[in-house]
Amino acid sequence: MDGGKSFARRDRLLEIESKVRTWWEEKDVFRAESHERAPEPGEKFFGNFPYPYMNGYLHLGHAFSLSKLEFSAAYHRLRGANVLLPFAFHCTGMPIKASADKLAREIQKFGDPPAFPTAIEELSINTEPEAEEPNGSGQTFPDKFKSKKSKAASKSGGDKFQWEIMRSYGLSDSEISKFQDPYHWLTYFPPLAKEDLKAFGLGCDWRRSFITTDMNPFYDSFVRWQMRKLKEMGKIVKDKRYTIYSPLDGQPCADHDRASGEGVQPQDYTLIKMEVAPPFPSKLRALEGRRVFLAAATLRPETMYGQTNSWVLPDGKYGAYEINETDVFIVTERAALNLAYQNLSRIPEKPTCLVELSGHDLIGLPLKSPLSINEIIYSLPMLTILTDKGTGIVTSVPSDSPDDYMALHDLKSKPALRAKFNVKDEWVMPFEVIPIINIPEFGDKSAEKVCIDLKIKSQNEKDKLAEAKRLTYLRGFTEGTMLVGEYAGMKVQEAKPLIRNKLLEIDQAVMYSEPEKKVISRSGDECVVALTDQWYITYGEPEWKKKAEECLSNMKLYSDETRHGFEHTLSWLNQWACSRSFGLGTRLPWDDQFLVESLSDSTLYMAYYTIAHLLQNGDMYGSDTLLVKPEQMTDEVWNFVFCGGPYPNSSDIPTSLLTKMKQEFEYWYPFDLRVSGKDLIQNHLTFCIYNHTALLAKDFWPCGFRCNGHIMLNSEKMSKSTGNFRTLRQAIEDFSADATRFSLADAGDGMDDANFVFETANAAILRLTKEISWMEEVLSVESSLRRGPPSTYADRVFANEINIAVKMTEQHYSDYMFREALKTGFYDLQAARDEYRFSCGVGGMNNELLLRFMDVQTRLITPICPHYAEYVWKEILKKDGFVVNAGWPAGDLPDLTLKSANKYLQDSIVLMRKLLQKQVSGSKKANKKGTAVPLPTEENKPTVGLIYVNEQYDGWKRVCLEILQSKFDRETRSFAPDQEILEALQRSEIGREANFKQIQKLCMPFLRFKKDEVLSVGVHALDLRLPFGEIDVLAENLDLIKRQLGLDHVEILSATDPDAVRKSGSHVTLLNQNPPSPGNPTAVFLS
Repeated sequence: MDGGKSFARRDRLLEIESKVRTWWEEKDVFRAESHERAPEPGEKFFGNFPYPYMNGYLHLGHAFSLSKLEFSAAYHRLRGANVLLPFAFHCTGMPIKASADKLAREIQKFGDPPAFPTAIEELSINTEPEAEEPNGSGQTFPDKFKSKKSKAASKSGGDKFQWEIMRSYGLSDSEISKFQDPYHWLTYFPPLAKEDLKAFGLGCDWRRSFITTDMNPFYDSFVRWQMRKLKEMGKIVKDKRYTIYSPLDGQPCADHDRASGEGVQPQDYTLIKMEVAPPFPSKLRALEGRRVFLAAATLRPETMYGQTNSWVLPDGKYGAYEINETDVFIVTERAALNLAYQNLSRIPEKPTCLVELSGHDLIGLPLKSPLSINEIIYSLPMLTILTDKGTGIVTSVPSDSPDDYMALHDLKSKPALRAKFNVKDEWVMPFEVIPIINIPEFGDKSAEKVCIDLKIKSQNEKDKLAEAKRLTYLRGFTEGTMLVGEYAGMKVQEAKPLIRNKLLEIDQAVMYSEPEKKVISRSGDECVVALTDQWYITYGEPEWKKKAEECLSNMKLYSDETRHGFEHTLSWLNQWACSRSFGLGTRLPWDDQFLVESLSDSTLYMAYYTIAHLLQNGDMYGSDTLLVKPEQMTDEVWNFVFCGGPYPNSSDIPTSLLTKMKQEFEYWYPFDLRVSGKDLIQNHLTFCIYNHTALLAKDFWPCGFRCNGHIMLNSEKMSKSTGNFRTLRQAIEDFSADATRFSLADAGDGMDDANFVFETANAAILRLTKEISWMEEVLSVESSLRRGPPSTYADRVFANEINIAVKMTEQHYSDYMFREALKTGFYDLQAARDEYRFSCGVGGMNNELLLRFMDVQTRLITPICPHYAEYVWKEILKKDGFVVNAGWPAGDLPDLTLKSANKYLQDSIVLMRKLLQKQVSGSKKANKKGTAVPLPTEENKPTVGLIYVNEQYDGWKRVCLEILQSKFDRETRSFAPDQEILEALQRSEIGREANFKQIQKLCMPFLRFKKDEVLSVGVHALDLRLPFGEIDVLAENLDLIKRQLGLDHVEILSATDPDAVRKSGSHVTLLNQNPPSPGNPTAVFLS
């Protein structure tokens, strides 16, 4: 007990799970063996999952995506397929090495175990000025002092000490110290992950597990072969390219090396060199003899003809940075750092600031700017410049930029604003808008027109200015025509690259790139864009891309959103930097100063699973060399096994083993399903397609990917910092494995974020344990159950519900819709059982039917709750073998008419109960004289029910339905126009009646109702009668109706029989007010 709460039921499930796993391990039920004969379609199933990164424990996010694969594999195993579900552990890349190094730095600085500073020490003011982050207005305040974060602040939002993170894993101080060695992580976390996955009930062939990096010599050999083969095919090249780069790590920072900013790409700009005209002001005197430029980053070099000035942020912090022996660029420090990594600094990778400047120092500088029609323009103040984008220097083209137009307008029209920043009139007043581009509907001064149209009054109206830019910016590029310069008359989008190239050729501009958004590496530093000379995989190469698109077109992806994600990625994905100089992994075979980065050693390893057990002999580290030695795995051997290469005569590996390897690969490949979070579409999964199409024959290309959203916990984002987080181990301890799996299945199946609800997991504990108790109880009194074949109406309905569950659940599992499978295979089936139990009455439940229910329900829940199902199968139902491969339950075709009949029965009982309660309770209002109506006594309480049925529409309703039937197109599922239906009604037999106008008022709402009903339930809504006899169904269930309504006597009567109608006596008015129709009986109750 904990706080009055009992955990006995959960502990019972944990005890069952432990026992069941022992049974499975004793018989090695998840061991997967290939056959010599190639499998027929559906005979084998090979599914896999992106191996998780081993810098901590597995959590519910991993478990959610993995559950989709586990449920799929378990479903195929249950059906009798030969199933391979392997699992491995990723250790390549930056995070482990970065964490190990961080730990070592903490120990070096604070001791072992470390004595970290107290909160009071940390709150001391740092007297070194640090630049603040830009505030909301985009201004930077350089001279504020920052206090250091307290420990509490560090925990709540900033970086935790690595030591504290390790403590949170439950490690002792003496153990933590060992994690300074990055390879210690590889021996510690993968075995724990394997333990947790076994406890989860993963149906895995653990012989095939492995870790990555050169710690595993067999996998290392596999990756080296893959890289060599790609290089031989010309798909790995050395090139200089812009790439996101971590200065602290000294290497490119790919998606999986990032703490934030996954998917961010370099953004390329043209850097316009606006030369400062002499004489220099005093602040720039130290730069005399140099060429000094304000360097402005632009995406629209073709607009430079219309420059009237440049903009600077008055309070911004700038510097004059040495680019080479002669040139100096005035930019922000952040931009200078990016430039330094792009060969635009006299000292590579180290910006040299010759003079520190503020924006105020730059106001009024005379500039000679490339292409500008104005010979000299001036630098002016703008208050909305963001210094975390571009260089902090902005060109001004008021003809086409609404922001520039309004800022210049404000300076011209507000003398006080000019005075505030010491702006001289001659720097501003003579400069008029210069038309340079004509845009249809906006003319040749688009910015002026749109600002007037939107009634924008000042540069501070950000929302309106954003709308103005939205209206003109893209249209200027796609539809605009140049009016000036040597490309006048040419479309803007054609002129832009020509103008940019011209500026670069005459040295009036340089190329510049920076991350499109902020990127933080796992080492904690802000990344830049570097121009790096390194190895790239040539994704996006036209012929290769065609093969990738062909592969994708033949794959099952289970959602349009997933397909669109892949199509979009294939449209932009280009050369990918595949080498790193820091971290863990495999060395590039031809250039061992580099490692293969973590998204490039994980694109073909699904093939490695097929033979891993034959190489590693069940040891995940590849240290067991009893069967094969790593050096025996030559390129000839890998090519023979995976690529249909010739037999490797030079190999001393036994022929039988080589043949077995080839058999394993060719039996299991291609893989049938790979399950992953949707965030991997933009890299890993697309790389997987590319590598398979390059290296393997078409017959071995991937068959399917199933992608899902992220998981929330109790409708909130899963987050360690807020505490809304669960490791897989914690979830199993809190709820049991099967209740965790139950809640994961219930969480959702689409691409939207799913929701793991603790209450669902707790409810599953109760449901599963109560079901065990119910089955034990029923079987203990089995002799008292009704014998013989199922024979009653309730039996037929229940047997039909079981058949429906078998059919529907099979469909949902095969579509990988596990929430729906849980609904039809468990929730709905339980509801049917409960209804059956009540419907049987004194006759009791049928023994044969209950045993069938137990068998079917156990099999249907097996993929989701396998421990529970296995226990029930063996211990309660006393069945042979294992339920996990017992076969899909057989079932007759569902009788949908019987299902409709039962729904009609149940709905009718609910309706009659409401009518009876209304009649029994009487009117709650006082009568007209104010006297309360007396409540009925036991003596006058109704004991007799007369249920009137009209099994067929007649009169004007029949005519309406016949007209709708004739005016419905079954192919398009649509009706003829209303006017045509009305004309048919007027021509019909009721159209000739004298009181047609009154009848028409009844017909119109009925026609509308029936048309809507067809769209929701189908064309059978137009039938004149139901597909079953209503009187027969009600008559066969008189006992149930009497029990449900608490009546002594019930009669089922036809509303078309005058003698039957007379039986209602004074209640005939009720019958007339609510005449029965097909599907809607009317009940009258008598005392």
